[in-house]
Amino acid sequence: MAELGDSLPQISVKDSDDSDVNLAALAGPLVLYFYPRADTPGCTNEGKDFTALAGEFEKLGCAVYGMSRDKPAKLAKFKAKYDFDLTLLSDEESDATEKMGVWVEKNMYGRKYMGIERATFLVGNDGKIAQIWRKVKVKGHAEAVLEAARAL
Repeated sequence: MAELGDSLPQISVKDSDDSDVNLAALAGPLVLYFYPRADTPGCTNEGKDFTALAGEFEKLGCAVYGMSRDKPAKLAKFKAKYDFDLTLLSDEESDATEKMGVWVEKNMYGRKYMGIERATFLVGNDGKIAQIWRKVKVKGHAEAVLEAARAL
């Protein structure tokens, strides 16, 4: 499980263009948020909120990445459908989600299953995790992350 002060893991994932992206090679500052599934209401709203603030993150030199276990082709459609101004990453094998500690047991209506916990990691200029939000509620979250990014 990723903790404050850790670096992003040395794991390769795909982006929505089906290109390889090594998490450890991403330069900070950056936001890496995990969401359960593309094109669902909460995940869509989260992407819209981060996109609405994309210009503010850009002024800080802070890239925003969203990650789920969806296939790159599904992420490309999701990104295009809502015109997201951020990079979507695919962790089909669940390597990154497990390493970051967001692949967890969930319980809905008494049924237990494994899934992605909505979580966000803010990485500083030094490449270290500066702040972590777990069990994220979407409303107001992107604004809170922006404020934390401004404080880096």
